[in-house]
Amino acid sequence: MYAEDYACLMDSGLYEKLVKIGLLIPHIETDQPPAEKESAFKIIQPERVPFISYPYEWSFSQLKDAALATLSIQKRALKVGMSLKDASAYNIQFVRGRAALIDTLSFEVYKEGKPWDAYRQFCQHFLAPLALMAYVDVRLSRLMRDYIDGIPLDLTSRLLSTRTRFNFGLLTHIHIHASAQTRYADADVKSAAGNRQMSRTAFLGLIESLENTIRKLEWKPEGTEWGHYYDITNYSEQAFENKKQLISKWVNETKPNLVLDLGANNGVFSRIASASNVFTVSSDIDPAAVEQNYRTVKADKEQNLLPLLLDLTNPSPALGWANRERESLGQRGPADMVLALALIHHLAISNNVPLPQLAEFFAEMGKWLVIEFVPKSDSQVQKLLSSRVDIFPSYTIEGFESAFETRFRTREKVKIQESERTLYLMEAR
Repeated sequence: MYAEDYACLMDSGLYEKLVKIGLLIPHIETDQPPAEKESAFKIIQPERVPFISYPYEWSFSQLKDAALATLSIQKRALKVGMSLKDASAYNIQFVRGRAALIDTLSFEVYKEGKPWDAYRQFCQHFLAPLALMAYVDVRLSRLMRDYIDGIPLDLTSRLLSTRTRFNFGLLTHIHIHASAQTRYADADVKSAAGNRQMSRTAFLGLIESLENTIRKLEWKPEGTEWGHYYDITNYSEQAFENKKQLISKWVNETKPNLVLDLGANNGVFSRIASASNVFTVSSDIDPAAVEQNYRTVKADKEQNLLPLLLDLTNPSPALGWANRERESLGQRGPADMVLALALIHHLAISNNVPLPQLAEFFAEMGKWLVIEFVPKSDSQVQKLLSSRVDIFPSYTIEGFESAFETRFRTREKVKIQESERTLYLMEAR
């Protein structure tokens, strides 16, 4: 059934071109088992993606780049007589620091006059969340977790301010599009689809209009709690460098293939691992910090670092049909090494998570754990306690070690120079 489309993709040169410029992951054609020779035209094995991420975990610029990559692929496909039959944000992953399509079978032979079937899906998966993030609040990206087939356009239209109706692209692709969906919701779908026609020129115009609209959407990373964390931290220069040296030493000794940095802020310590050619997921709860992190990835053309927006007190769950379409954060692990730097006091004190439960969580996330204990005497912990009653008698270095020794063996324990903080290298039991 797909033989003609696949042959066109490979013979037209489109596959080779997209792979060369990093917009499509490569694949190999594998030998078919005898039992499948008659039922399968080809069996392909795509390159493995180091870590699967989801749109609701991306920063503003990551989602924007994923949208522009999708449109760029569509434009290139149209030039050789092909088209994308869907435009799901879940078909994009970040590979070697760039947004790339992972669904080779999304391409089909273009039929003259046929409108873009993926238009609504593209608007719901990309344009709607980007517009809400840019014009209303960047935290509305979390709606993508509730609406995994894209944020409904009627909801987006209601949430956007009146001034967005003076933006031609948003007026056309969000507001008018939403009204048309409502108006024709009860129409005969087959009849409506059969009457629609769109020339190749109009099709290209639609793609370019979407592209121009998205390029103009901007969000400045500011006004969040941890966007400039390292400007307010209490580390001396020597303490900061000592911490870096310890992490570098332990990464080199344990030789992980996958590092998960939880609470990474803008990725300063994540880059110790990624610079050693270790693929590193660099996550934080703060949208500004993750945005800054991704912008650095782009500016420096980094290939082994993936910034993600994650709330550890409410991490990405398993979603979709039977909770099996999208995996939870834990299901995508375990990592070889987890970094939990300047993090535990936020979880234990700000979020009331007991130390034994933290030990359990970290043990499930990876084999090796580099964790920093920040005592109550530290100025950052004092800030957390200044607005609440101290109900944490077990939050001591002894209480911490006792809770974690049930799930970990401590391999090294080092007091950070010019600091009250202690850094541990632990191995899960």
